[in-house]
Parts: sequence; structure tokens; C-alpha cells
Amino acid sequence: MAGIRDVAKEAGVGVGTVSRFLNDSGYVSEEARTKIEDAMKKLDYTPNELARNLYHKKTGIIAVLVPNVSNPFFAEFVDCVESELYNAGFKMMLCNTEKESNAELEYLDMLNRHIVDGVITGVHSLKVEEYKRIHKPIVALDRYLGEEIPVVAVNHKEGGRLAAETLIENGCKKILHFIGNTKVESPYHERHYEFERIMKENNIRTICYELEWNRLDAQYYREAVKDVMSQNIDFDGVFGVDRLAIECMNEVIRRHKKVPRDVKFVAYDGTYITEMVEPELTAIVQPIGGLAKESARLICKLINGKIYKDKNIILNVELKKRKTTIV
Repeated sequence: MAGIRDVAKEAGVGVGTVSRFLNDSGYVSEEARTKIEDAMKKLDYTPNELARNLYHKKTGIIAVLVPNVSNPFFAEFVDCVESELYNAGFKMMLCNTEKESNAELEYLDMLNRHIVDGVITGVHSLKVEEYKRIHKPIVALDRYLGEEIPVVAVNHKEGGRLAAETLIENGCKKILHFIGNTKVESPYHERHYEFERIMKENNIRTICYELEWNRLDAQYYREAVKDVMSQNIDFDGVFGVDRLAIECMNEVIRRHKKVPRDVKFVAYDGTYITEMVEPELTAIVQPIGGLAKESARLICKLINGKIYKDKNIILNVELKKRKTTIV
């Protein structure tokens, strides 16, 4: 197998010149570059990527942590962020943390040991203190992890307002509201607070069902809906994330109720699955591509030495009216 000395000999240049060319660490004339490239092709020489990364003290890899990659929101986010990172010259290492209890901590340890250059995290299983002790490039998706870690999220307060007003306009008087677990400090709580505030202001009753912490799988959503239905609660409106809204709508239809005549639905996230059911779901749409783009942009800036303090990137949501509401 050819080595750097073989390339230098074939090209008729010094080993130091080849090293500078491979590591982009100094001047190499165009003539020498051409000779080195020709020699590499002739000898079928492949540069040692690990050695080059060690020289630059970078791996070119960014870890992306999500709780459940089968969840449509995170599946779309991962797909988008991988493209953004690739275009910025980085490879993505994906961590699906829900299946392994200590996975999040292990990936933070990899960041500490320079195995990855940065972390984009959308998971909620570790305490904030674990992140605060690591002074390395980290971007948080929809979670507060301290003033030194920038956050990318949407305007959840606006999302909660749009959902509430839509159900009120549709004449709902008793609404089933699936809310995220309050154990974690996250911007997403703002949608629930705003939704409840508006309902109370309009004297509309809500039945709040708090979901278990860090459970985002389809099986759990089915169990949650069955639990609600077993209580024989009467409701004429539903607000919840896409999968929950769909599971609940399917169960309502199985019980011979009409949608939207008897029960109206507003989903949150607005992923592709809201258009794959019948009737199609009215939804508050998060700009997942935009969240991925901003997350990638911020992590790249952090890796290149940018320092942020109290940095929050907030994107707008959009209401898509479809067939699970009347007006």
C-alpha cells in the first residue's frame, strides 16, 4: 500500500510539500499540486482521514441526538439537517436515544473526547447540569439548556393561540388537550399555556391529559388514547401532536362519531402524516426545514469559534386548515 513518501517520490517533491497539500496547511505551487494529484491517482493513494482530522483537531462529524427517529417530526428534521450539514462540509452521526437509557450521556462524552466536533440535541432525558459542565459546541432544539447553549425553536405561543382560536371558531365547548410533560424546561410548554389561557378567557372547558416524560413512540400514543377513551369523557374538540391527533381521530371514528361534525381536530407539528389520513387534519405547521437549517448554521458557527449567550432563534408557525375543522 502506497504511503506519503511514495507519493512524494513519484511526484518528485518533498514529503513536507505533500503533507502541506494534504492538510491544506501552507503554500504549495500549482505545478507541485498537479504532480501530487497525478502521483496519488497513479499509486491509488487515499489520504488518512483520521490523521488529517487529528492534525486539524477536528473530525468533520456532528452528532444529532433525537429521542425517536421513527417519529415523523424527528424523521423529517434528521433528513433536513443531514443535508444542511453535508453542504457545510460535515458528516452526521445519528443517535436515537429512546432505545438506550445512557445514550445521550455517551454522545456528550464523545464530544468531550473530540470524537465529534459538535452536538445538535433534540432530546430531553438528561438534566441541564450535564450539559452545563461541557463547554463545547452544542445547539439545543426546542429545549433550554442554559444561557451558553443556543436554542432553535418556533413561536409556540403563537401556535397555541392559532389552535385555540380555530377550535373556538368551530364552536367547540369541551376540548381534550394533550399536553407535554412539565418535567423538562422547554419552549414547547408555551403553546399549552397560551391555549389554556385563551380557553379560560372564553369560558371553555378543557380536559388536560399530561403525557409521560420522553415517550414519543406510536405504541405509547395508542395507549394514551385508549386510557382517555376508557374514562368515557365527552369532548367535541381535540388538540395534540400529529400522531396523537390521528390515533384519537381513528378511535373517535371507530366509535361511530363523525369528524368534523361531532368532533373537531387541530394537530400540532403539521408533518406529512396529517395529509395521509382521511379526513386530512387541520394543523399548526412547524417549519422543520427551517429548524434544521438554523440548527446546522449555529453549530457550524460554534465549531468555528463563535460564542453565543442567551441566543434564541424563533421561527414562525403556520395554520393549515383542512378537513377536521369546518371553518
